[in-house]
Amino acid sequence: MATSDTETSRPKAALLVGALGVVYGDIGTSPLYTIKVALTGVGHPDVEHVLGMLSILFWMLVLVASVKYVICILSADNRGEGGTLALMELAMRGRTEKVRWRLILLGLIGASLFYGDSMITPAISVLSAVEGIGVVSHGLDAWVVPVATAVLVALFMVQSRGTGTVGRLFGPVMLLWFLVLGVLGAWRIIEEPRVLQAINPWWAIHFIVDAPLETFLALGALVLALTGTEALYADMGHFGRSTIRRAWFAAVFPALVLCYFGQGALLLTDPSSIRNPFFLLAPDWGLVPLVALATAATVIASQSVISGAFSMTRQAVQLGYWPRMVIQHTSAREEGQIYLPRVNWLLMGAVLVLIIAFGSSDRLAHAYGFAVTGTMLMTSVLAFAVLPRGSRGGKRIAWLALITVFLVMDVLLFASNTLKIHEGGWLPLVVGIVLLTLMMTWKQGRQQVHDTLAGDHQSLASFMESLEAYPPTRVPGTAVFMSMIVGTVPPALLHNLKHNKILHEQALFLTIEVADEPYVPFDERLKVERVSRSSWQAVARWGFKQEPNVPQVVGQIGQEVPELNLEPMQTSYFLLRQTIIVVRRLPWHKSWKRHLFALMARNASRSTRFYRIPPNRVVEMGMQMEL
Repeated sequence: MATSDTETSRPKAALLVGALGVVYGDIGTSPLYTIKVALTGVGHPDVEHVLGMLSILFWMLVLVASVKYVICILSADNRGEGGTLALMELAMRGRTEKVRWRLILLGLIGASLFYGDSMITPAISVLSAVEGIGVVSHGLDAWVVPVATAVLVALFMVQSRGTGTVGRLFGPVMLLWFLVLGVLGAWRIIEEPRVLQAINPWWAIHFIVDAPLETFLALGALVLALTGTEALYADMGHFGRSTIRRAWFAAVFPALVLCYFGQGALLLTDPSSIRNPFFLLAPDWGLVPLVALATAATVIASQSVISGAFSMTRQAVQLGYWPRMVIQHTSAREEGQIYLPRVNWLLMGAVLVLIIAFGSSDRLAHAYGFAVTGTMLMTSVLAFAVLPRGSRGGKRIAWLALITVFLVMDVLLFASNTLKIHEGGWLPLVVGIVLLTLMMTWKQGRQQVHDTLAGDHQSLASFMESLEAYPPTRVPGTAVFMSMIVGTVPPALLHNLKHNKILHEQALFLTIEVADEPYVPFDERLKVERVSRSSWQAVARWGFKQEPNVPQVVGQIGQEVPELNLEPMQTSYFLLRQTIIVVRRLPWHKSWKRHLFALMARNASRSTRFYRIPPNRVVEMGMQMEL
């Protein structure tokens, strides 16, 4: 799906409003907690602290969010698509095998930390919104955790129904949210206009020079203002580069700056408002409606990262970094609206544990920054391998210099958050290590299985020619054999001949490949060639954001090869079901990966469901493979 196709298929105004709901939900709710967390340890912040922190925050939004992501990173698109895995695939093109594995490791680290973000975002966002009831009345403080839990349980329970209907409300609600942020901030700025001095970078420089250690520690909290910047890149394929940029500069960036400066103005007037500077922006009569609107906005932000986790998992499955999983489509028209039951329930369990264990948005903030800055750092490193490519002379030098600046900033932000590992940052670190281990184990295990099968391969053409010369018993119909390696005899055929001693009148050998691009056009998906008088070899390619549909491609083959009988009732599918057995007696530290891979293989979704093959037309041939 090219960016231009996306942008011309819907009115620009609708795209802009939609982008506010889907792309900017996470970063749009960061004013709920950023200033509060950054200045809580100061006590009653003075003018130096308020203006210094605000100045650093403002220039972080300018340099990291606006320049790095909105202007530069959005330029590194993979056929109109963005995101960590898309950038990784783009960086790997034309690289040597050694460099490819290094890039894979970086991409998977970023993807693993993204799941930590997906766990923490719903918890911290909804908690920070519901904590507003404590501003209404301290007697309601005890209800914060139960109410936040109920809201999130309801959100996860409705995931299987799809987000299409609710999604249409996301944009207008977030548009109202950003308008309210801007209006409340502007009102407080008018009351205390000296806060606008923070736009001058001198305040940031002065604060850094006077208190370098305090500034370094404060970066771990101020980075919360950048949460959700990865969504700018990941959602590029849905809305297009120019739409995301217009929405940022026309609505999101001004509203965020006004809100942050409004909170700063309030703190200059009343330092005691540090207990919750966001909700205290509102007049007394507007506090309850603001809590309700904030809760709705945080639910939208949570929905965005939940949907992002579904999409990321599907890409990981397609690219071979995760076992097959059940993927349900919740819309007949939108391919991107999917639901993964296992991911949904695991995320819900993790989010509820976080809410109950941490209990407040302030405590969760320490864990949040580590996941965000880790993902940002991986994106910058991968961008270093992509953006300068193809440039020459001064343009290449300019790209390298600019990305180096981004890397320095990201390293500082990440280093600041590593100091908070013991306060909660250990959580996304542990999650990231576990998921990275699982993904690398699955990728390496599948490669080992592929190499084992390839080492024992026979030439498909010569084997089928020998069967034509000395045919076994033929039965009516067509057999479709799913083959992992093109041009080789699939084990399912050998098992069928060995045990059933028959061969169908016609045979089709079908190999599914995943391209290193997000979408493969329908007319470029298929390649078919004749192997023998009664057999054909077909290779079907899908993009990593598409899902294979074997009956659909078989129908397409039937149109291209009329003499091949692929009528549904005359066609049988032969699949190999591998059972991985670890039999070699090795020390634990050498065999644990094999046992882990075998466990993941046993829990993978059945290939019939994944490839959408009618189960009543499938013959599965069992095969044990020893590792």
